[in-house]
Amino acid sequence: MVMFSFFGSLMIAGAVAILFEKWGWSHNGMVPSILITFGAVLVLFFLRALFGLSFGTPGVDAIIGSSAALVLIPTEYAYRRRQKDRRR
Repeated sequence: MVMFSFFGSLMIAGAVAILFEKWGWSHNGMVPSILITFGAVLVLFFLRALFGLSFGTPGVDAIIGSSAALVLIPTEYAYRRRQKDRRR
């Protein structure tokens, strides 16, 4: 049962990353956004397993963690790309 919740959390994180990119809330690109959200979900999943810290169900943890990571972790690559686009 643990594996289903883990892979389900990763699927939710991927969906959140794609939605954030399509709606224009993050400007990292698809692949960096998906990697950022996967990392956030992995950290939250380990916090839940090791220490019992969570916001609710694994799905809620995935949504909150991946959303927070995309808002809080702007990548240097996105910053450079925006600067390059402004010069044109």
